[in-house]
Amino acid sequence: MTWNLAPALVAAVWGAASGAVLPRMIARLPEPDPDPLEPSADEADFARPVDEPKELYVDLAQLPGLAWKLAVVCAVLAGVTGARIGWSPSLLFLAYLVPVGVALALVDWRTRYLPTRLIAPSYVVVGVLVLLASLLTEDWLSLRSSAIGWVGCFAVFFVLWFISPGSMAYGDVRLAGLLGMAVGWLGIAQLVLGMFTSFLLLAVGGIVLSLARVFHRRHMPFGPFLVAGAFLGAVFPVELLTAYAWTVEGATSLVSSVVDSL
Repeated sequence: MTWNLAPALVAAVWGAASGAVLPRMIARLPEPDPDPLEPSADEADFARPVDEPKELYVDLAQLPGLAWKLAVVCAVLAGVTGARIGWSPSLLFLAYLVPVGVALALVDWRTRYLPTRLIAPSYVVVGVLVLLASLLTEDWLSLRSSAIGWVGCFAVFFVLWFISPGSMAYGDVRLAGLLGMAVGWLGIAQLVLGMFTSFLLLAVGGIVLSLARVFHRRHMPFGPFLVAGAFLGAVFPVELLTAYAWTVEGATSLVSSVVDSL
């Protein structure tokens, strides 16, 4: 495992500075049109039923200590990204996405909305930075895999949303395309690992959060898990692949032992 100190420090400073101003950015978000979800029969017993009034972005931005907390989170995530990626041009769009991803994860967690006002401009910024990264490296195959990641993730999530709109919101579709564009530039393997990890985190986290009565299993915010999976796929692909291989090998050995004992 290689860690690069200088890009880690530079990225951490960027993360801290950008994270500290996120509350002001969140406060300026326009409130979305109401999009009521149908509550489940037992959802009133949960801590956060969907028929509760949406938390206003202005109120969210005024949570105590939010600025320094987001600054710390973004500094750590950006620093880790810089340490692992190094002085690669891909650090440009990955560092940009750290505060954006943190803001989207927080807003979705608190409100179950993924603001288009944050996602739509990020398509332009990431698209330009991805193109710039390919120009600097003359790596046109990465640009092609970025386009594949963008279109592929958007298409897959669109189909899932179209078939079962209650399972995810359209904001998840937009976010998946954005993350696919960025992680896809690093490689299709990183993208597949990241997206698979997102669904795995949603499945495991969904069970835990449902049992803890934080969210109902039908109305789990997907955004935080999408962002986390994409981050892990981009920054720790080898470690993820090793963990999955070890898990499969262990499960296979366990099944073989059970079968042999019968």
